[in-house]
Amino acid sequence: MALKRNIAPTLDSRKEEPFATPEDAWAWYSRCQLARDEGARFQTGLGDIARPCAPDDIARELRRLYRSRVLRGAHLRVLARFSGETGTTADDDSGTGRLWREALDRLGERLRAKGIVA
Repeated sequence: MALKRNIAPTLDSRKEEPFATPEDAWAWYSRCQLARDEGARFQTGLGDIARPCAPDDIARELRRLYRSRVLRGAHLRVLARFSGETGTTADDDSGTGRLWREALDRLGERLRAKGIVA
């Protein structure tokens, strides 16, 4: 027999606003994860803008892309490096810039399909 999960609903009465770009979604996820690492707990309705997802939804899509071999470990390392604590992006034409753009393009496709990115 399956156990019942006791999870409070994450409903927000405000109109949800999708992210404009995959970069915005990734930056938001990174800030949320840093706050979580520092001890914050996710709670719906506290942000200035209602979002159509929880931070874990973005992480879940990233894991799916990695497991299906759409993204490689190098993509994940670049994402973690450039949107982690520094809050910067890889906008150069080097290999890291190429990996950054590939990762966000591929993640963006999945996030758009789910309505997380406009």
